[in-house]
Amino acid sequence: MSEARRRPTLLLVDDEAHILSALRRVLRDEPYELLTASGGAAALSLLAEHEVDLVVSDARMPGLDGPCLLAEVQRRWPDTLRILLTGATDLDTSIRAINQGRIYRYLGKPWNDDELRFTLRQALAHRHAEHERQRLERLTLEQNRRLQELNAGLEQRVRDRTAELQQTADMLDLAYEELRRSYVTTTEVFSALLTQRLPRDKQGNAQVIALVRAHAALHQLPEAESRDLAMAAALYNLGKLTWDDHLLNRPSDLLHREERERYCGYPAQGEHLLMALEPLHDAGRLIRHHQERWNGTGFPDQLRGEAIPVGARLLKLAVDFVELQCGLVLQRPLPRPEALQFLDRYAGRLYDPELCQQFIDLCTRCAPDLHEADASILAVDTRRLEPGMVLARNLQAESGMLLLNAGKQLSHTLIDKLIAFEASEGARYLVQVRRPEADTSPAKE
Repeated sequence: MSEARRRPTLLLVDDEAHILSALRRVLRDEPYELLTASGGAAALSLLAEHEVDLVVSDARMPGLDGPCLLAEVQRRWPDTLRILLTGATDLDTSIRAINQGRIYRYLGKPWNDDELRFTLRQALAHRHAEHERQRLERLTLEQNRRLQELNAGLEQRVRDRTAELQQTADMLDLAYEELRRSYVTTTEVFSALLTQRLPRDKQGNAQVIALVRAHAALHQLPEAESRDLAMAAALYNLGKLTWDDHLLNRPSDLLHREERERYCGYPAQGEHLLMALEPLHDAGRLIRHHQERWNGTGFPDQLRGEAIPVGARLLKLAVDFVELQCGLVLQRPLPRPEALQFLDRYAGRLYDPELCQQFIDLCTRCAPDLHEADASILAVDTRRLEPGMVLARNLQAESGMLLLNAGKQLSHTLIDKLIAFEASEGARYLVQVRRPEADTSPAKE
């Protein structure tokens, strides 16, 4: 039974029977369970057997007197309250009981019945309040302990969950970045397919891609800008896909009026075809504006100067430089030096003058294949390739089709496929790979 519902138990101790009877009579209407003992030894026996809330003991008793009894009760059952009944002349006894037994109160003999009842009620109320305080304190400590455990567990779960989310985010970032790279590779493959409709001497897409990449690397452009430039360079001709072969091979300066109108629409048509592919939106914007001119006479939007996206200005330089050499701008194909002179002559009119000078410097310093000498790159016969080697440059078939993109790590399977492709084409390829010790980029699958 809980303490809140249990009747308090009082132990009355006195060696005189009539005193015990008087006490019982005074307390008969009180809500207490009463136990009586005629001496100290008997009282200790009852305390050992029963849960006693309060002991009322006479001071003077043979054998174990009141102060000694209450001192023993305090030692063995400290929660049990103690009250001493003492005569008016027992001052020393009372002091000893207070000091040794740490009594709650002492009452004199003869007692006042109302005062006795009030003192007992007050003592038991005090005991109940003290027990409730202790219970609440224990409850608070336990709840604090559990709360600390919960907090510790929650913090750990938060750390674990945060780590899981970070790992997931990292994986998504890697997947997204790989998807971005895949888009670049896909555009180059598609670019190679587009160029198949052109004669071999007019297939300039690969050179345009190499030029913008060389510029991006030289000027350390951000990766996103470099990627958009490469994709725009690969697909800038996308809007010409529906043209017939005659129009596709005709120099732009020789186009008739109707043909010219169709020609001026191909950049916007190229952007429109890429609208459904979100990762290609920025590249599509560069394609749309790559035929704008610095003086505002270009197409399709007649943008002028700084209003033209920087990437589109660079793409126009690369496209014109390559197409001038391929005979797709003027009736006569221009040699490389004359193509560079053409760019310089029209700087400030067709081209961004500052960017044009940077581009001319780049092309002047670079070898005809657009690559500076690099001792870390080896040209290796397909039968000398080894798994783990990394392609330093794109590998294209004699037809111009892209076989493997730069950065691809070779495996046994890829090497066997290259050798088989050579046999089917009756050709031999030198594959440009980077020395293993010079490769610092992450291996690609």
